[in-house]
Amino acid sequence: MMNVNCAFKMGVFALRRNASPLLAELVTRNLYSPAALGVDNYSKTRERIKNQFVNVQDKFKSKMADYSNPESNSMIFTEDLKHMIHLVEPNDNDLQVVQNMMIKFSKQNKDLRFGSFVFGPVVMRMYHFLNRPEEAYQIFFNREMDGFFDQLKSFHIILDLLYKNKMYPEMFEIFEVIKRKQVQGTKYPKTAVILMLAACYKMNKRESLKYAKHLWSELNKIGHIPIRRAGTFTAALALNQNEPDVALEVLSSLKQQNYVTVRNLKLSAFADLNRFEDILYILRSTLQIDSANTEKKNTFSEEIINKIKEAIEKSGKNEFKEEFEKIEHKLRSLDQISEEPLDKLLCSEINALIPSAPQKYQTIDRDNYARRRQKFRPGLDDLY
Repeated sequence: MMNVNCAFKMGVFALRRNASPLLAELVTRNLYSPAALGVDNYSKTRERIKNQFVNVQDKFKSKMADYSNPESNSMIFTEDLKHMIHLVEPNDNDLQVVQNMMIKFSKQNKDLRFGSFVFGPVVMRMYHFLNRPEEAYQIFFNREMDGFFDQLKSFHIILDLLYKNKMYPEMFEIFEVIKRKQVQGTKYPKTAVILMLAACYKMNKRESLKYAKHLWSELNKIGHIPIRRAGTFTAALALNQNEPDVALEVLSSLKQQNYVTVRNLKLSAFADLNRFEDILYILRSTLQIDSANTEKKNTFSEEIINKIKEAIEKSGKNEFKEEFEKIEHKLRSLDQISEEPLDKLLCSEINALIPSAPQKYQTIDRDNYARRRQKFRPGLDDLY
């Protein structure tokens, strides 16, 4: 494991943010929605508090600047810090005051906690709302703040913020902290794993594929239940790096074989391997399923259909070409070929709420899995 991590740091970290995916590259955005991260609620609370302080905001901020001075004997109280976190504007002065307040608050409460309020996720939502990834990264690794952000939600929010800003190497550093600390008893929280494999996919380098394969292998060793979104990111990266056999191996482990992204990625891998019989079987099966289901039609990506067509023509096997043309004509007549880039489907926003309880990767019996799936189901199983 150390060899993989060291090689990764030497290679990927040196590349920094020079990602160049072969699939259609779109503007990077959040992977998780504001609602899933709690940023929408932060925004609402921010408006409410700003209205309360409309006439005294400048005076309050000036007072907090004095209180937060390291040489001042004044204490930082919970409510004052809460208010400042929601009143802060994206300027260096406000952000410095909040940082000083957090550091002082953390120091004075090392031995005695004055309340049960957990600031970590709220602070990370503040940085996310203001889109200040550098400050979030720096405060996360500030030694004076040790333990302040030890919550799964804090990890998830900062990883999403860094992902949005293409700070992929910094994400890997934070993921190492997550694994080491095992907050709430889990080494591989689901949301963090999805975000890390999304980062590997976006980087689209040999080193990031090596890291992704190693992580996927580690998860399998501890008997995790494969996550579709994590699997599709890994498979797509493997395809981009010309390893279709790896992509198929990952995709075959997923339960949801009929999802748009899974099906398209399998077709892409089969096209790379010239496995045209498998391609035609999937296409025929889909048409048969859709004939019995008039409510929801399965779709195929235009870029994947074109890739298959090119591979078949290049092979010179006319028997496959004729049947494929018939199926393609049928798919187009049923409006089942989408022009939406596959990359957009892979990186579509996740609206599922981040559960409060940790979702551990562990071997569990099927009845227990069914109960957990029902509990955490909203959104996760309904995404591309």
